Amino acid sequence: MDLKELIRVIPDFPKPGISFKDITTLLKEGPAFQQAISQLAELCRDKEIDLVVGPEARGFLVGAPLAYALGAGFVPVRKKGKLPGKTVSAQYELEYGTDWLEIHEDAISPGQRVLVIDDLLATGGTIFATIDLIRRLQGEIAGLAFLIELTDLGGRENLGDYEVISLIKY
Repeated sequence: MDLKELIRVIPDFPKPGISFKDITTLLKEGPAFQQAISQLAELCRDKEIDLVVGPEARGFLVGAPLAYALGAGFVPVRKKGKLPGKTVSAQYELEYGTDWLEIHEDAISPGQRVLVIDDLLATGGTIFATIDLIRRLQGEIAGLAFLIELTDLGGRENLGDYEVISLIKY
């Protein structure tokens, strides 16, 4: 099954010049969603992962089922003010603005191996902020995984030496 065929592209969203990759059209197709998670799990299985961390909100959609498939825990990274406990925060840049991410300060124990997952790698701003949060909690980054990678935006290069896995490339 060609997963790329199930991604809806919406021009000029959320602002002119942005070509939004909508994964909801893939998520609603059970066999395709299952295939995507299975493929990601297979690519990440040898990394000895303790936790999967996914940033809000679409990182939750692929991160939780991936954690389940790997037998790992899942930790959400949320926008500022959404987590109830004590948090650690990081600011990040989007293609169209800035925002803050937070993680519970007790979400990761020192030395735990963490896989970061999100639906899409663009410039890498969201993932770089997520990596910063994990490193501040002394987690070890085992890899970075994405359903989609926008290769022209240079996100992979911006993330340095971390291993980057992506299923669909534009």
